[in-house]
Amino acid sequence: MKYGITLLGEKTQNTHIQKGFSAAADFLFYMKKKTEQKVEAVVLTGTDAILDTAQPRPEVESLVEGPVIAIEKSAVYVALEPFGTGVIYGREYNNARDIIKKINIGDVIKAKIVEVENEDGYTELSLKEAKQALLWGEADVAIKEKTIMDILVKEANKGGLIMEWQGIAGFLPASQLKPEHYPRVEDSDKDKILKELKKLVGKKLSVIIISALPKEGKLIFSEKDNNPEERKEIVGKYTVGDELEATVAGIVDFGVFLKIEEGLEGLVHISEVDWGLVEDLRSMFKVGDKIKAKIIEIKDGKISLSIKALKENPWNEFDGSLKKGDIIKGVVIKYNRHGALVSIKEGVAGLVHNSLFGSEAKLREVLELGKTYNFQITLFEPKEQRMTLAFLEEKK
Repeated sequence: MKYGITLLGEKTQNTHIQKGFSAAADFLFYMKKKTEQKVEAVVLTGTDAILDTAQPRPEVESLVEGPVIAIEKSAVYVALEPFGTGVIYGREYNNARDIIKKINIGDVIKAKIVEVENEDGYTELSLKEAKQALLWGEADVAIKEKTIMDILVKEANKGGLIMEWQGIAGFLPASQLKPEHYPRVEDSDKDKILKELKKLVGKKLSVIIISALPKEGKLIFSEKDNNPEERKEIVGKYTVGDELEATVAGIVDFGVFLKIEEGLEGLVHISEVDWGLVEDLRSMFKVGDKIKAKIIEIKDGKISLSIKALKENPWNEFDGSLKKGDIIKGVVIKYNRHGALVSIKEGVAGLVHNSLFGSEAKLREVLELGKTYNFQITLFEPKEQRMTLAFLEEKK
């Protein structure tokens, strides 16, 4: 639909312009970008001129779509009717240059919201993240349908092979290789295993995706012939809550693969290894180790295990004894992109957010790793193992 739009500004008094934009906001900021005028008011003609404010605005991480209404040297503008206008610029623009090259005005694109409304009133979007979200959806479909794909082996380590699908990094544990590719060496010598695995680098293997881990940005592949009925029968022997002893079959940055029995493995995610902070799994385990673990989930033929579930939960000690507003002492044990992790006991840690200091740099300047400070609890949910803290400056 076309709208009659009157711009009232320093250089455009009583100027009447007809443009084929679908919403007032689209045309308004397009004119703001294309001219130096100060736009003070917009008068629309047309029954659909008023934006529908009754609909809730999409939230951060939501996928949205709309037509491209303008492309500039370092920004792309998208009509997000009825919510206004989206913009892809800055780092998000640079990250998606390869995609943007193929976009034309009028193209309908999907993007992911990274900020609902910035200081200029636009919804900030990410094309790269949207593409990733769609790919993870495709990966889930591939898992359910057990889609066989030929993928190139890029690298090898002592635990298996490194592969890549649609730009997403993946791992093929050695235990998931077909018998003809499995490295059978004497004494399970790691160097000999690696030497054998390296022979597969540069070759294409027919694999299926057996697990997708979006938070870690990883896929897990298998080369074995996964007969659905046979696997269902094997997995069916186990139930959530079972405690078992298994053998370490592979170690990756995000967890440990345990061989439960021939043809069946489970993953202990790094978050399920211990109640305390775990950073280097390879210093804690080695292939061949016997490990006791508990089954915490069985889903889509995959078994998730926990080692820490067999240990006393340290958060239980504080259930009922700590609450919001309490002042405690804690030691800074780690920085992350959100702020600093502060431990009040082994396995019990809370987050001090960057926003309390104005910036990440300022937080790290004030809170030093390994040092103890006074904090006030701002959120305490022991059943969910969640705690947030506010730093209390020492009185001089």
